[in-house]
Formats: sequence, structure tokens, C-alpha cells
Amino acid sequence: MEPRVRLAAISAEPIDVGSVIEAVDDPRAGGTGVFVGHVRAQDGGRDVSGLEYEAHPSAADVLAQVIESVLTEPIIAAAAVHRTGQLVVGDVAVVVAVSSAHRGDALSVCTALIDTIKTQVPIWKRQAFDDGETQWVGL
Repeated sequence: MEPRVRLAAISAEPIDVGSVIEAVDDPRAGGTGVFVGHVRAQDGGRDVSGLEYEAHPSAADVLAQVIESVLTEPIIAAAAVHRTGQLVVGDVAVVVAVSSAHRGDALSVCTALIDTIKTQVPIWKRQAFDDGETQWVGL
């Protein structure tokens, strides 16, 4: 039997959303919950020109632990990939996928997973605004 944590990665390269979804594909799964986070054009009413993600060297290991920590019994598989480096508006920053026999379990664990990633994985975001200011988030 395959492990339930199928993919936990920090990547300086663009994320292939399909490969994250494929990682949790399983014939026992009736549903897959997916979250794709993009760099948005505004934050707090301010125009964003881009951002940069930095990750602690332990981030991939912590990400795997976070995935494991949110898995409930009905979950078949889960995966998550987070970008680092310079990103522009519209780029994919994070992808989370969770498969289960039923959609409700997959969707609720997908939500719990992205929420926990944002609070526990040592990744920091520096936003650049159109007015030239920058702001660190998640420190």
C-alpha cells in the first residue's frame, strides 16, 4: 500500500498543478479536493506588483509533517507543493490536493491542510507593492 503523504515539496520552479493532483490519484478515491493559490493583484486594498517566498531549509520536512498531522482516517492520499523565489501576479504559489472515498472528507482536509501550512511551515512572503514599498508576511 502506498503512503498517504504522496508529495511534500518546496520548489523554486513553477508548480505543475496536474502533477500534484496526479500524486493523490487512487482507484479507491471518489473525490479529490484541490486548492490552488495564486499571487493576487491586490492585498489590503493595495496593488501588488509581485512577491518573493523564502523557505527555511527544514520547510519540506515540516510540510510533510503538517500533511501527516491533518490526515483523518478516511483520507487516502494528500500532497502539497509550495513555491519559493520571485513570483508575479497570477503565478501559482501553492497547490494542495487530498483524495478520499467521499468529497466531503477530501474538501474538509484540503481546507485544514492549506490553513495549517500557512501557520506552521517556515515560509515567508515579501510582497512588493506598486508604490515601491515592500512588506514581509508570516515572520
